[in-house]
Amino acid sequence: MRTDMTRTARLLLALALSAAGAGAAAGCGSAEAGGTEPAPRSDDRAQQVAKAWDGSRAAAQWRAGFHPVAPVVRLPGTGLRNDAERHAYEIGNFELRGKLPAAPGGNGRVTWPGGASLTMPLMDAGQAYRTLDRADSPGPRLTVTGVRKGEMTVATSRGPATVPAWLFTLKGYAGPLKRAAVDPSRPPAPPIGPLGQDVPADVLAPLGGLTQVAGNGRSLTVVAHHGSCDDGPVVDVLETSGSVVLSAAVTGVDDGPCTSELRGKKVTVKLHAPVGDRIVLDAFTGRPVPYTDGAGAARAGG
Repeated sequence: MRTDMTRTARLLLALALSAAGAGAAAGCGSAEAGGTEPAPRSDDRAQQVAKAWDGSRAAAQWRAGFHPVAPVVRLPGTGLRNDAERHAYEIGNFELRGKLPAAPGGNGRVTWPGGASLTMPLMDAGQAYRTLDRADSPGPRLTVTGVRKGEMTVATSRGPATVPAWLFTLKGYAGPLKRAAVDPSRPPAPPIGPLGQDVPADVLAPLGGLTQVAGNGRSLTVVAHHGSCDDGPVVDVLETSGSVVLSAAVTGVDDGPCTSELRGKKVTVKLHAPVGDRIVLDAFTGRPVPYTDGAGAARAGG
């Protein structure tokens, strides 16, 4: 028998829903969304989400866009040299010595190996730098001494793409830090609405984000939320020809006294077939699982 959620567990779910809703606001209000739905069994819900997306206009729009599934920042060479500099990068503690190029304006082109391409607005050097320099700490800093235009390769839902980039020269490093000069495409309005906040977390809960797609495409790593009075999250998967639907839930919910802490845990899900261009969907929200590009997730090289 499933354990009823405690008041604290419901609070944790509400917090997770707030975070998920903030990232999904772009599609709200559409007639396609259809409002919220009652709580079904998790496997029934996954089937509903897959049926709504597979072959839909939203799926076609998603596949035509630029949706990274890997960091849009690439560290120089083999990475940063020591823990102090890695910490400076993770918190966004940079220092600029010199001037950034004037805003270039116009558009840039994102291209895929098969010949497909997409024209997108360019981010100027100042905007790109501000995505890196997010802190003002007295501790160690990474010093930017110059920047130039260039390109980089980014893994996307459509495969590897060559994108315009800003190449930042860091003091003490031979190679540049690369930052994509285009933002991801706006997600389409979903063809199915999210579940309501009264759904028990041991039935279904929203995911925190996608953090990694394996090189062979046969596994995905996502962040799943849980609280202090449970055994942690589990994530089930439903695969169709057009989508991969992930259903997250919390196991072992305890009715004892709990703190209001919301925890995130990385969970790796194995697939029967490579993800390819299938859309990775969250059964709870009914939306594509957003890539979580934390500063610490940037990769070296490339």
